[in-house]
Amino acid sequence: MSSAIQLLDVVALTEDLPERGLGRGQVGTVVEALAPGVYEVEFSDNEGRTYAMLALRAEQLLVLHYRPLQVA
Repeated sequence: MSSAIQLLDVVALTEDLPERGLGRGQVGTVVEALAPGVYEVEFSDNEGRTYAMLALRAEQLLVLHYRPLQVA
């Protein structure tokens, strides 16, 4: 399994970012790779309205999986 973060991956924050109004566990979507290990992540509410968009380092993110991992 590749651990690299990909475009459109659903991710969760691994730390609080109170200055941005975001807390650990909030879920967003990777919308752009800005640099090696840096990603633009969009956070939206249940109606699809964006409430935050910011650049985050890979170590601040946990990729979420919605299906079983492939076994080699």
